[in-house]
Amino acid sequence: MTRRTWLVLLVGVIVTAGAAVVFASRFGTDPTLAPSPLIGKPAPEGAIDLVESNEALSLADLRGSIVVVNFWAPWCIPCRAEHAVLVAAAETYGPAGVEVIGVVYQSDEPAVIEFLDEFGRAYPVGMDARSRLAIGFGVRGVPETFFVDRDGLVYGKVTGAVDTAIITATLDAMLLEQPG
Repeated sequence: MTRRTWLVLLVGVIVTAGAAVVFASRFGTDPTLAPSPLIGKPAPEGAIDLVESNEALSLADLRGSIVVVNFWAPWCIPCRAEHAVLVAAAETYGPAGVEVIGVVYQSDEPAVIEFLDEFGRAYPVGMDARSRLAIGFGVRGVPETFFVDRDGLVYGKVTGAVDTAIITATLDAMLLEQPG
């Protein structure tokens, strides 16, 4: 081999090793988990008006449960994709003391009911009057999902649609730390 071939081969090895280090440093962290100043702090207080009922539901009512708070809207395309994941999580983790709640963001109730008729119901969904709960959580868009532990502290946040892997990993970790 010529000196030039060795040099090209050496540069290739260095670039490959650098890329491997970058990829390896990302393992073990989910890129969809987002930082939030709320993590480790009490979840904002607030209530939602449940759709198709005259009842209100507050996060304080759910203290002692692990709560998945999903901010969504019927006009949101990623929300449509993640709805089945949230339904499955509610059904799978409900017996373990996990509550999933849907907080509707800037939409009207008829559109929400139409969405639920099309995609199904498995957990409480409520309207967020004047987006007060969304403001408390610092929601910047939908979908955003927060995980609240049994003590009412924010455990994690996902910006964008949740998928089965992230919701399962997060809830399994929370249940391991705080068994019911």
